[in-house]
Order: sequence, then structure tokens, then C-alpha cells
Amino acid sequence: MSGDDDFDPRIVGVGPHPPPWPDDPRLDPRLLAEGDRRNVIDRYRYWREEAIIAELDRRRRPFHVAVENWTRDANIGAIVRTANAMGAAAVHIVGRRRWNRRGAMMTERYQHLHHHEDIAQLLGWALAAELAVVGVDNVEESVLLPQAAIPKRCVLLLGQEGPGLSTTARAACTAVIAIAQRGSTRSINASAAAAIAMYEWTRQHPDADDPA
Repeated sequence: MSGDDDFDPRIVGVGPHPPPWPDDPRLDPRLLAEGDRRNVIDRYRYWREEAIIAELDRRRRPFHVAVENWTRDANIGAIVRTANAMGAAAVHIVGRRRWNRRGAMMTERYQHLHHHEDIAQLLGWALAAELAVVGVDNVEESVLLPQAAIPKRCVLLLGQEGPGLSTTARAACTAVIAIAQRGSTRSINASAAAAIAMYEWTRQHPDADDPA
């Protein structure tokens, strides 16, 4: 699709669109002229940012992801990126407002993000939205993921890397699910745990248009 002889196919994205340009209001004239190097799937090449968000809003799933951020957890960016990939309704940051966006790979532009000062504020929001809060942590009272029935309308709540969910957060959850481990480590990476939990949600609640 490139009209630029200098375009390097090893670079992610596409070059300028050859004329004539498609007559589609979703397309961005600047991207058509200059090329699109963004981290988006081919379906959204040359689309305006607001058009991508509108299309994602039409297809988002009814689960949310929340993560405690008391020490600027470096995993939050990767969690946002996976939430975008899985079609999560939104990502909620509990605690410190600032977080490292590097791991998000610019997906925060298309993913709805909300901030809550503390767990109580998140719980109040979830109650008003009629969403169950499901913790993800390997603790004594947790249920192993294969045996857990994750509610369709829920918030998957994750704690900090290392200590896991805070005591306040764990007590507020309607259920806590755990990911089985067989090695020597005490826990897996928080963003990896989030990805596994989100994938399990999609497995338990598949959409008709999900890939076979």
C-alpha cells in the first residue's frame, strides 16, 4: 500500500497511501499522506484516533481491570496493553495517579482509563455500576482459576508486584482467584497474571465474533 520507494518494510506500519485516497470519513488525511506507524492492527490503518475509539467502544466487553498503584508499579503499562487487546471496558488505577506508560505501547490512547484515590472509591464506583470485584492473588482463601466462575460483569483487581493485593482490597473482593504454579517462585509477574485472568474471562464468556 506504500507509494514511497524509501519505505522500509521492516518498520512497523505502512507508508503513504497511493492515490486516489478512499472516500471514508474515518480516515486521517495526514496519515494517508505521511504513512501510519502506529501500534494498531491493519484494520485500523489510516483511521483517525477518535474513529478507532468509537469502533472499539462498540465492541468492548463488560469486564474491567483495576490495579493498585502505591509505588508506581512498572507493570501497569503492560496491563493496559493487554486490556486493550482483550477488549476490556476500562482500566482503573487505584492509588497514585502517575504510572509508567512505556509498556502500554501507546494503547492508552484507545483504552478508557480511570483513576481512584483508594480502594473505597473504586468499590463505590463498582457498586454503582453493579460490577462484582474479583481479586487476582495467590492467597490461602483464593479459588484456583480452572474452578472459578468469573462473573461476566466484573472488575478484575490486581495488587502490586511482590506483595499482591493489599489487605483492604482483598477483604473487599467478592471472590479471589489464583493461578496455579509449580515452580519455586512465590509469584508470577503481575502483568502476566493479569493477562492470564483476562484471557480466562474471554474463555468463559466468548463472543459470537471471537476467532475460532
